[in-house]
Amino acid sequence: MWDLPRKLFLTVAMVTSLLLAGCGGSEEEPYVERPVEELYNDAMNLLAEGEYKLSISAFNEVDRQHPYSIWATKAQLMTAYVYYLRDDYDESILAIDRFIELHPGNKDTPYAYYLRAIVYYEQIVDIDRDQRITLLAMQALQDVLRRYPDTAYARDTKLKIDLTRDHLAGKEMAIGRYYLERREYAAAINRFKNVVRDYQTTTHIQEALHRLVESYLSLGINYEAEQAASVLGHNFPASKWYEKSYALVQGISPEINESWYEEVWNWVF
Repeated sequence: MWDLPRKLFLTVAMVTSLLLAGCGGSEEEPYVERPVEELYNDAMNLLAEGEYKLSISAFNEVDRQHPYSIWATKAQLMTAYVYYLRDDYDESILAIDRFIELHPGNKDTPYAYYLRAIVYYEQIVDIDRDQRITLLAMQALQDVLRRYPDTAYARDTKLKIDLTRDHLAGKEMAIGRYYLERREYAAAINRFKNVVRDYQTTTHIQEALHRLVESYLSLGINYEAEQAASVLGHNFPASKWYEKSYALVQGISPEINESWYEEVWNWVF
């Protein structure tokens, strides 16, 4: 039977050996500088193979080894793009903002602004949830259009702005209908008038005007109901929403007078 000192010695030796083995395994690989084109091409190859995480590391290595080269600048933007492909939106935004801050006059900066707008745009959630991201997407899209109206990104940006505005209008309509169902007519009117004032070109404008007619009639404010119906009829005479509004107001006014148009336009807008 071994005595205690010997067992203690062996235990210490084994622990020391394990610690040394652990330390050996954690040693960093020695720094080896490589040509910048080679590093960048390796990163692009990894990206093409779908190895996003390795690709990000490779692009970062370009920036680390050759920080003042044009390839390092490209690698910074590519890093943001790969984060976007991975749906790592927060990291993508951070990388984009860093690129814009460091290279405000670079020829790829318009794309950086566009990519930031796309990152926000693709996070837009359904209208039943908070629309903070939708508002950020709208701001980013408008920023692209304001800064770079003549670039290749402008057309797609305009389309996405229209879709984003329609989404925000849909949120206002959903809240307005909720208040209307609860007979909280004043709150409903505020939401519907927001749509009429701020989102005139969206697909929700016709229903918003009709819901104003409903809300005003529910409060017994007939004149305002007729005004909303008049605007609806003037702009969308063939609309199903105008048919519904006309049916509601004809009992209080046999004929909606289209000559009111200029007056009621100022009232609504």
